[in-house]
Formats: sequence, C-alpha cells, structure tokens
Amino acid sequence: MAILQKQIYTMILSVSLLFLAGCGEEKKATAPKAPPPLNVETVTVQKKMFPFWVQYTGMTKAISSQEIRARVSGRLEKRFFEDGAYVKEGDKLFLIEQSQYQSNLDAAKSRKEKDQAALALSKADVKRYQPLVKEGLAARSTLEQYEAKRNALIAAIAADDAAIRNAELELSYTLITAPISGQVSARRVDVGNLVGYGESTLLTTIVQTEKIYTYFSPSEKDVQRIYKFRSREKLPAFIEVRGQGEDIFKRKRLDGFVDFSNNIVDPLTSTISMRATIDNKDKSVYPGTFVYINIFVTDQFDFIMVPPQAILEDQLGKFVYTVDANNTAKRTSVTPGISSRYYTNISSGLKDNDKVVISGLVKIQDGRLLAPKDMTKTKGITAIMKEHKLIPEEPMEEVQK
Repeated sequence: MAILQKQIYTMILSVSLLFLAGCGEEKKATAPKAPPPLNVETVTVQKKMFPFWVQYTGMTKAISSQEIRARVSGRLEKRFFEDGAYVKEGDKLFLIEQSQYQSNLDAAKSRKEKDQAALALSKADVKRYQPLVKEGLAARSTLEQYEAKRNALIAAIAADDAAIRNAELELSYTLITAPISGQVSARRVDVGNLVGYGESTLLTTIVQTEKIYTYFSPSEKDVQRIYKFRSREKLPAFIEVRGQGEDIFKRKRLDGFVDFSNNIVDPLTSTISMRATIDNKDKSVYPGTFVYINIFVTDQFDFIMVPPQAILEDQLGKFVYTVDANNTAKRTSVTPGISSRYYTNISSGLKDNDKVVISGLVKIQDGRLLAPKDMTKTKGITAIMKEHKLIPEEPMEEVQK
C-alpha cells in the first residue's frame, strides 16, 4: 500500500512539473517583440532669411467698365456683335436709324450754302457802294445797310458751321462703337426697339479684364507693419482662386503688384482698403470673384520655418516630433508664429539643425525607434517656396544697380 501511494505521488509530481514547464515555454513564446524602426521623412530646419508673405481675402474688379448707352433717339437698326464676345476698341456695336440725322445735316449744309450766296451778293453791294459814297453819289446810310447785312450773313455762316458740326456729331452717335477693348455683356435692347427717347438707354456693357484689380482690406496695424518692414518699394502680389471648381478648372495663380493704399481708415472696421493690379491675360478670373491675395513683405529677417502638416496639437499644446541622435522620436513643444498654406514660422521650441518629422505622424509615439530619411532638398521650406514661386525675382531697377 505504501509503495502504491509513493508511485501516485511521483506521477502527480511529474505531471505538475510538466505543466509548469509548458506554461513557462508558452510565456516565453508569446513575449512581445520590439517593433521595427518606422520609416519617416524628415527636414532639417535652419534659421535663415525666408521670403515673408501675408495673405488676405479679396474681391476682383474690372480695371475698366464702360456702359454703352444711346446718345441720340431713334429705332435700333443693327447689332454687330454676339453676346459675350470680345471686342476691340473702335469695333462697331450698334446702328441707330440715320435718316433723320442725315436730313438734319443736309439741311444745315443747305442753309450755309444759301447764306454764302447771300454774303457774296452783300459783299458785292458793299464794294460797289463804297466809291459812290466816297464821291458823294450815294447815301452813306445805304452803304451802312449793306455792311450790316454783310456782317449778319458772316455771323449766320458761323452759326451754320456750328449747326453742321452738331448735325455731324449727332449723325456719328447713330453708329455706336466700342470705347475700349474687352468682353461685351449680353445686349439689353433688341433690334427694332426705340431707344434714347427721354433717356440715354443702356444698350450693353464692356469690361476690360486683361488686367484686373483685386481689392482687400488689411487691418490698420497690418498695413503699418507691411510698410515698416517691406524690403521693396513695389510689393509683389499674387491671387489664388480656391473652393468648388478649383480642381476642375485648374486655375493657376496670377501675379501682379500692389499699387494703391487708401489714405483713410474705415472707422467701422479699423481696416484700410488696398489694391493690387493683377495680370489676367487668359481672362480666367472674372470681376466679382472671391480670391485669396498674397502680399510679399520682406526677405530681410531670419525665421525657422516648417511645413504646416508637421505641427500636431493635443491637450498639452502644439508640438512636433524631432529625431534625436539615437534615431528615436522626441516630442518637442513649439510656439508657432506667422503661418500660410505652405509654411509656419516656429518662434520657439526648435533650433538650427533639428530634424523635424513630416510623414508617418499618425503612427509615431514619443521614444519610438525611427528610420529617418532626410528630404530637405525636395520637401524643405526652400524647396516648397521655389516650387510655388514664393521667392520673388529681383526687380529690374535693383538688378541694374
């Protein structure tokens, strides 16, 4: 009996040891492995002179807009353009019936011819009576009458000339031409209708859009800063059209210069109206379009710039991930300054040669091992500014110096 119990205890002990050994092997097999290094892209930041732009919202306006109105009355006989067409200065637009105005001109010319004939006779009478009066063979009063008649006819001919010019002017108003080159709107009056009776009837409008104004209203404080820190007399500017349809139309940016700043502050908004003249040769932007306008201020101040997507934010504030000497991710708190679509200035938190992570940010954690790839040459701020033409060319006057 004792031998049997000893065998049972031995079997139980063996099974227990086997079970414990199996558990140890299972724990050893399921122990978590360290994740492989995360592939990320980085840019090396430097504090140096970057072009500084400011952005505002603006509204475009035609550089010239002309209302085409009837200056004489009559029936509209012809229209020489298609609605929405581009017309050149001097092109025919409308024709108003000319018969009445041609008759007025002919009548004025006839009156002049009649007065000229009478003047010729009057001059002959004066010439004939002058020697007779001198010799006492005719009364001086008769000569004076002929001289008065001559002078009256001279004045009448001058009035005839004025009437002819007026008739010619009115006749010229019957053929309406384009005062400027530009795009014409739809006609406001159809052929056959009466125009110009009691009013200068609006027939159509023309807008000139090869260049286009963009008006924007920075704050008084911003305007003072712009003019205080600007590094050029003539400030470069460009506009962008965003929102619905941007990808469809593939609109490119349009460049120009700031050429106007108002001399008063709007008391309701504390803003100052400014204007940029923008090249619009392909006529891709219409008057009345909402745009974003970017104004170049200076390239004479040092900044540390990073791409905006590199900046993250949580309950502790804004931060970026940098790569330390051991290729591990390090959370670095930052204080952003000026910002745009393409760059953000970091006023504190970064220093020269810091490597800032710009990709894989969702997967990164503080202390994670990284496999960084430096992309400064292609995705750094200098490369981004060159790609988007944010480094203005030197003005000609400075190049000539």
